[in-house]
Amino acid sequence: MTEQHRFGTNVSPITCHAWNKDKTQIAISPNNHEVQIYQRGGSDWTLLDTLNQHDLRVMGIDWAPNTNRIVTCAADRNAYVWTQDKDKKWKPTLVLLRINRAATCVKWSPNENKFAVGSGARLISVCYFESENDWWVSKHIKKPIRSTVTSLDWHPNNVLLAAGSTDFKVRIFSAYIKDIEKTPEPTPWGTKMPLGQLMAEFVNSNAGGGWVHSVSFSPDGNKVCWVSHDSSINVADATKSNAICKLRTGFLPFLSCTWISNKSIVAAGHSCIPILYANDNGQLSFVAKLDASQKKETGGLSAMRMFHSLDKQARTETSDTNLDSIHQNAISCVCIYSGSKQSATKISTSGTDGLLVIWDLVSLERSMQNLKIE
Repeated sequence: MTEQHRFGTNVSPITCHAWNKDKTQIAISPNNHEVQIYQRGGSDWTLLDTLNQHDLRVMGIDWAPNTNRIVTCAADRNAYVWTQDKDKKWKPTLVLLRINRAATCVKWSPNENKFAVGSGARLISVCYFESENDWWVSKHIKKPIRSTVTSLDWHPNNVLLAAGSTDFKVRIFSAYIKDIEKTPEPTPWGTKMPLGQLMAEFVNSNAGGGWVHSVSFSPDGNKVCWVSHDSSINVADATKSNAICKLRTGFLPFLSCTWISNKSIVAAGHSCIPILYANDNGQLSFVAKLDASQKKETGGLSAMRMFHSLDKQARTETSDTNLDSIHQNAISCVCIYSGSKQSATKISTSGTDGLLVIWDLVSLERSMQNLKIE
């Protein structure tokens, strides 16, 4: 039901990861200034290239599936677009972000003709290729952002952009670039969409709340989901007058979330477990922990080991550092591995334990149904 992978001999935290189109290659950031490109061959991984143009820690990676371009951003305030040459080596092109703080996240648009970069400079850089000068330039979205932008996600229409930030708010902006795009069609979020237009704003909580760690548009683009540091998961629906549904969970704060269908969301974070939620008729509900069966197995084995140790040596060998979960530390990144937001069949997670896990949602759903029948 799951595949577990590690890269290289040194176990380093994985800040973020991104797949190519056919999922044969992966780009990861081992919590430093480098981006490593690995080729998969069965269960083995071969290091193909190391992208080391950045000076400080890489904060975001995104791989455009159709144009096969990689965009990276880092704490050095720079972003690069990487393209392959004839020898299959990755060559960087510097992007003019014009920011004076760290770049924190990056995301290609669905049409792959532009991308957005969030930063600690309280702004979003919407970047596009200017063919006349043969370089990547940016336009800024500033107001009313009051703090660091932590997460971004694009609407399916290639124009609207969801942004979460550390001022406890989620905002929907227009990222329309008239130089390269046609006039966008009206959406439930609004009709007028000049660049930087604030289409909607949601306060995470009136009672303090927490930093917004991740945002995600639904497959149809009518809803936006976000997770924050108050251990909550939230959904706002544009077709219901921007009504917000908030579910406070008993888990540690989530760091990443994504839709896997129009009614299902996967979130993961400091609890080290991907968790499935359902959003139906304006209500959010807990469905299952994706590695619940694994927890039972490891829990039983650890209990057996503890009693065996007590019997033989009159002491315990249990360690408080071993968790009863596949991931042994916080999950920082959740990506769709197979399928799309409309109907995902597999997802991948990576975290500060240096582990990459691929979860088969179809087999997990079958096992959960069998458990219910039994």
